[in-house]
Amino acid sequence: MSAHNIHRGVSLYSYQEEYYHGKMKLEDCVREVAATGAEGIEVISEMMLPGFPNYSDEFYKNWHKLMGAYGTTPVCHDMFLDTWLYRNRKLTDAECVESIKKDIKHANRLGCKVIRIICTTPPEILAQCASYAEEHDVKLLLEVHAPFHFGHEWILHHYEVYQKTGSKALGFMPDFGMMCKKFPRIIWERNIRDGATEKLVRYMNEVYDIHEGLEALPETVKRMGGNQVDLAMANAMSLGLFRWTEPKEILPFMDYIHHFHGKFYEMLEDGTEYSIPYGEIIPVLIEAGFNGYIDSEYEGNRSIHDVFEVDSVEQVRRHQKMLQGLLGR
Repeated sequence: MSAHNIHRGVSLYSYQEEYYHGKMKLEDCVREVAATGAEGIEVISEMMLPGFPNYSDEFYKNWHKLMGAYGTTPVCHDMFLDTWLYRNRKLTDAECVESIKKDIKHANRLGCKVIRIICTTPPEILAQCASYAEEHDVKLLLEVHAPFHFGHEWILHHYEVYQKTGSKALGFMPDFGMMCKKFPRIIWERNIRDGATEKLVRYMNEVYDIHEGLEALPETVKRMGGNQVDLAMANAMSLGLFRWTEPKEILPFMDYIHHFHGKFYEMLEDGTEYSIPYGEIIPVLIEAGFNGYIDSEYEGNRSIHDVFEVDSVEQVRRHQKMLQGLLGR
């Protein structure tokens, strides 16, 4: 295996089910990350760090104490840009910039080197924040999340603006969810439980597997007598909410890619992910010389919690074990 400098981390978002139901607290989440052997911590502050964005010096002291206790490293702060903060108007551009600067300062104090930027954020706003991010040693990384991909005009617009600024603080954070080779099983099984027609679900999966003709699915399913649940699944496929992108399509943008969301929906007992071919993706990143973190991001809970007890800890453990094997460390 080629030498590489890829590190493993976990987004605490992965434990959202247990956190929401009070079964796990922040320290429990960090402890479980450390137990997998991963070192990186990605956090959605608004979700797990009450008081955002106004924290005391004591808060940051305790945060770093927690990191030290478990040998973990703060890696990424996931931010949101609340453009509808006020009921009667959207934020002005200047207010958006000031909002992001608060996130930059917060990420710096957490010890995070990157910020996940929500994909709807205009590049012109980020360009105005670039120098401030540089001063605070933080990168602003737009999440490239399905239905977006690196051939999408919105992502290409960001790329052009980033190149014009010349700033090393602007870049991308691809989400592996845009590399679903098979439609996630737990999602179509949930659709069936919610009333989808099994025959039509099988047909849609067959169409998805060849990655052609997806745009016409809603109309086809409608002609075949599909109900509302069938049509919702057809629309999700048609709109690219789940999509297959060849891993090599990201290579021209690697100089601007500094972090990956290791999205997964269902880790099987054999140590593979049902829908996302990590065995095809990781070698591409190694050969490309990627230097950064891949953070596990479990998002299967919402598709199974109607019938199964969610075990996010086990799912993350399996995912990290798979990554460890593919990365050779």
